[in-house]
Amino acid sequence: MENEVKLTAGAMVTLGLATAALVVLPYIQVRDVPAPEGLKPYTSAELRGRAVYIANGCVYCHTQQPRDKSFGPDAERGWGRATVPGDYTYDRPHLLGSMRTGPDLMNIGVRQPSRDWHLGHLYQPRAYVPGSIMPAYPYLFDIKDKAEPGEEALKLPPGYAPAGKVVVATPDAQDLVKYLQALNRSYPVLPPEPRDAAGAAAPAATPASAS
Repeated sequence: MENEVKLTAGAMVTLGLATAALVVLPYIQVRDVPAPEGLKPYTSAELRGRAVYIANGCVYCHTQQPRDKSFGPDAERGWGRATVPGDYTYDRPHLLGSMRTGPDLMNIGVRQPSRDWHLGHLYQPRAYVPGSIMPAYPYLFDIKDKAEPGEEALKLPPGYAPAGKVVVATPDAQDLVKYLQALNRSYPVLPPEPRDAAGAAAPAATPASAS
């Protein structure tokens, strides 16, 4: 009985320490972090697109957290600077992801701003990226004889459109693309060094150099 009490007490202490280190302390550190000046709240269409992103499991193959250069060559790949807590101010829940079967998408709106490209890539990825293992999402589109007024027909590469038909983006596809285009964390997160401070530092070093 005494051993069981010690075991239980030890387990509770371990759990408490782990919770404090991994949950409580990080929450205290980032709970009051303001949104960066360049970050805009999602629009209603972008939020709907975010829900489509989640529903289709995009988070299982794509991260949204470029790493610092000391951890990986994400910046060299064109994925952007390392993210900071403020970048996720409007993300509830955040979609950091844990696997990179495909590239990081935190700045896909900067790397690929074309709406036509995104729509076509969702319909048939291999039409735009040969050898891509990304699944196609044909159910986000309608195949019709012709597009109705107000509908958007895809501009697909030759050989990928159904013969004699047009591919029309559904509202879900359009909202998803708006969300992807909104993924832009390219704004600076650190203010530039004041010129006065930088200029004052140089003369101050002169006497020290002379001595």
